[in-house]
Amino acid sequence: MPSRSDQTRQRVIEAAIDLLTHGGRDAVTTRAVAEAAGLQPPAIYRLFGDKDGLLDAVAEYGFASFLAAKHVDPDPRDPIEDLRNGWDLAVEFGLANPALYTLMYTEPARTGSAAFKAGMEILMSRMRRLAAGGWLRVDEELAAQIIHATARGAVLTWLSQPEDRRDPALFTTLRESMVAAVTNERPAVRDPGPQGAARALRATLPEQTSLSDAERRLLNEWLKRLADAG
Repeated sequence: MPSRSDQTRQRVIEAAIDLLTHGGRDAVTTRAVAEAAGLQPPAIYRLFGDKDGLLDAVAEYGFASFLAAKHVDPDPRDPIEDLRNGWDLAVEFGLANPALYTLMYTEPARTGSAAFKAGMEILMSRMRRLAAGGWLRVDEELAAQIIHATARGAVLTWLSQPEDRRDPALFTTLRESMVAAVTNERPAVRDPGPQGAARALRATLPEQTSLSDAERRLLNEWLKRLADAG
């Protein structure tokens, strides 16, 4: 059962999110948040240190909420469609929570939270599955960065536009551009050439137990060279 301090902290975060949603970031003052939460302003400083600490907690709450909404299929029937669905989910969260999403993603410091890192690990697990199946056109890390950047860029660009200039084609165009940039039309391991096979083997390398740590590191280096060649 949450402690009284945890309950108070949660009440303050929810009050801050409500102010952020209805009045924008300028509405989130320590005095306004304290009043909305039924507290005195010094309580905010005791719980969060300062206003930046409160905003960090709000962003963390946003990342945790998004993480809770993720439903990860460990073995999707169509991995490319699974990738599209994950991208759409990220965009939908941003459109449903514009003020919160903007707070979460417009300052690099906000993305250091545990919930953000957990979400990125889910994305990386998708990349490992794609790589193991020979679907990835680029390195796993680069693929994750492209996916994250296109989803975030799509939402922030949409939100920055006047309503009469918003075109839903932005989302489908960026999503399909992302898919084309990071995946092959069919698994590369079924095609001639070493690159797809190297990526697939590199993705499953951590599962190999017959090699020593030094051997795995050396093989990983060789496979990366082959995967990046050309």
